Amino acid sequence: MLSFLKIRNLALVEDVTWELGAGLVGVTGETGAGKSIIVGALKLILGERADRSLIRTGQDTCTVEACFHLRNTRAVDAVLEEAGLEPCQEGELLIKRAISAGGANKQFVNCSPVTIQVLKSLGELLVDLHGPHDHQSLNSQERQLEMLDQFSGCEEGLAAYQEAWKGWRAAVAELAELENSERAGSQQLDMLKFQVNEIASAGLKPGEEEEIGARHRIAANGARLAELCGAITGRLAGEEGGVLDALREIGRSIHELEKIDPGTAKMFEGFQSALIELTDLESSVQEYAEDLETDPAELARLDQRVTTIQALKRKYGSSVEAILDFQAEAEAKLAKIENRGEELERLGRLVKERRAQVDKQARLLSDKRSKAAPKLAREVAAHLADLGFKRSVFEARLNRLEEPGRHGLEEVDFQFAPNPGEPLKPLRLTASSGEMSRVLLAVKSALAKQDIVPLMVFDEIDANVGGNIAEAVGRKMASLGGTHQVIAITHFPQVASLARTQFVVTKDIEDNRTRSTIREIAGDERVEELARMLGGRLESAREHARALLAAGQGGV
Repeated sequence: MLSFLKIRNLALVEDVTWELGAGLVGVTGETGAGKSIIVGALKLILGERADRSLIRTGQDTCTVEACFHLRNTRAVDAVLEEAGLEPCQEGELLIKRAISAGGANKQFVNCSPVTIQVLKSLGELLVDLHGPHDHQSLNSQERQLEMLDQFSGCEEGLAAYQEAWKGWRAAVAELAELENSERAGSQQLDMLKFQVNEIASAGLKPGEEEEIGARHRIAANGARLAELCGAITGRLAGEEGGVLDALREIGRSIHELEKIDPGTAKMFEGFQSALIELTDLESSVQEYAEDLETDPAELARLDQRVTTIQALKRKYGSSVEAILDFQAEAEAKLAKIENRGEELERLGRLVKERRAQVDKQARLLSDKRSKAAPKLAREVAAHLADLGFKRSVFEARLNRLEEPGRHGLEEVDFQFAPNPGEPLKPLRLTASSGEMSRVLLAVKSALAKQDIVPLMVFDEIDANVGGNIAEAVGRKMASLGGTHQVIAITHFPQVASLARTQFVVTKDIEDNRTRSTIREIAGDERVEELARMLGGRLESAREHARALLAAGQGGV
């Protein structure tokens, strides 16, 4: 569950730490007090887009922190591992988001920096948030199919089907590409042959460009290299007295000095080795100069080779290796085209084999769905009856597709008739916004056992229902609170009275600044808040509030 939410400098909130418990948590307050800020803070934690205009006036940054305690961390740990992070310790997950007016936004999970995408991936596992218009997701037939699959427990079967479907579609695409290449005719064939022959005739070898370049630089600069070598050997051992002659004269002086004072020998220990090294250097430079190639024909051959490589690089790749890769790909395409008949046969067989796998997995998937659809419909209808639709009809209708789709051989269409005597019609065409909110709650209730997301947030989804129905909505939320942590932001006292704990959001003015705060209320304070929600603080309203509270807490 969400154990605490800390908000700083977000809209009207200056500094709030909200600690909350399990079950149904009610959040109330007057219109405009700032209840929506809670939802805004949660959305930031879930990785939604940050609006810098929400930063409190006069502040540079706003931060939101949330701590979740999880019984099962397997799915969350998988996301963390993929992001290169350590798994949760003792089931605790801490998320922090910092929004800066200057644009340097940051987000952290367990104190480690992460990307927004990681937050979104975690958010899908942690919070199921529904606002006044979120029931519109029920209009999506793809989302309806996801709900049916979740209810039927066929996620593994769907994954197996989609793997087979992707393989089949890849084979179909490959076959179509070959058939299209056949229709392209001889022009493509001639082009591929030309490309392969042009590269092959050059006889390129990996690493050749570096070797040829080095040899070309030496051959092209032979005269200058010989000149530099002559200058070096001239200084070392020239006829007019070079460094080596001078060193040998110094050596004779050192020898005579050591004879007179043997104690100076240590001073000149390195002299002889220096003389030997310089003598070897002179010999090496001389040999290098003698080996220099000055053959004009060799230089011309290297020039031609460099030109050939550069021309091929302009056409086929930025390096010799890239050119050879292009050649290999062109040869593979050429082989496919030249052996088109055999390849067409092979791909035709592959398409049939993979289609058979698709059909096999699709039948298994369809069987599970066809068994689960009426069960889901019955459960949703039972929850709808609790929510005031005593004689409504709900059906999860499966419609078979002509060709296998990404999600199987069928699509689902939720059909609904809210009143007796009316024909079943697609849910998206029949339900009003108030009815859709209750249908959403009924579906979520039917999926409660399969739903692994620990926190459900309902933001005023009871906005378009009446008092008696509001109580039914509240009881359904309280029932969901038995398996999930549920936050209900509501204006209805019938809903708030059923919450295990109730928090009130208030807006105060201090030092000409407006601040929103949230605090838990109980006892007389809770009675007063429910009386306010009932429309007044007369004793009759308080008595009504006490009765609601007694009935609500007794029934939770």
